[in-house]
Amino acid sequence: MKSTYIRTFALIVLVFAAIQPSSAQTPGYSYDRDICYRADDDYSCRMCRLDVAYKEGGKDMPVIVWFHGGGLTGGHKDLPEALCRNGYVVIGAGYRLSPEVPVEKIIDDAAGAVAWAYDNAERYGGSRSKIYIAGHSAGGYLVDMLGLEKKWLGKYGIDADSLAAIVPYSGQVITHFASRKLEGIDALDPRIDELAPLYHMRPDCPPMLVISADREKELYGRYEETAYFVRMMKLKGHKDMTFLELDGFDHGNMATPGHFLLVNYIKEREK
Repeated sequence: MKSTYIRTFALIVLVFAAIQPSSAQTPGYSYDRDICYRADDDYSCRMCRLDVAYKEGGKDMPVIVWFHGGGLTGGHKDLPEALCRNGYVVIGAGYRLSPEVPVEKIIDDAAGAVAWAYDNAERYGGSRSKIYIAGHSAGGYLVDMLGLEKKWLGKYGIDADSLAAIVPYSGQVITHFASRKLEGIDALDPRIDELAPLYHMRPDCPPMLVISADREKELYGRYEETAYFVRMMKLKGHKDMTFLELDGFDHGNMATPGHFLLVNYIKEREK
């Protein structure tokens, strides 16, 4: 029954998305773009930028910090129109890429973007107590690392447990393949070390909404990785874990229906 519901929901979302205007501007929303949150050098100043979508006059609204995919080696900041709903503040963050910088610095960039969200949430009508971090693929990996290993946000004086929720869309939970590639490890050879979300599992982390594409259409064994992660987190005692599989969607196109799942998830939690 649950699988049938998600399949039907996904088809409705796909049709809905297809009839939406192509403009990235959401009616009623204002935008601040290309805000630099790190300027250690020319490269970081170019890559570490973010966009903010918000409603004028908002107050105490949920904030979604969104990280794009691209294997940690590509992609660019994105501000998904589908997340701009119900007055939510949405922040689309860019970050440096491998191999120009090691994966640790990419994670630190993501932490810096989240720290910026905490520092600036209220000026955009958001709430520091309602910050949701989410991302697709590589972005999902980044939010897992930030939410599970507390040192990354701790560097900026933020307790990861203060996050409202962690929402990875098809995020890798073993050591990311970009890191393994730098060491000459094949994409199909797994590793679990300090750069793997699985290494940092803990039962007391914030609530999680974990979204996977169709198990038969996912990248490599990403569904099985994700299912194992969810099972082990529950066995460790995590009490607020939601796991959804989007039947019929592959790794690349699952983000569109995922956005609507995230919006509905926040709506339910903020009642």
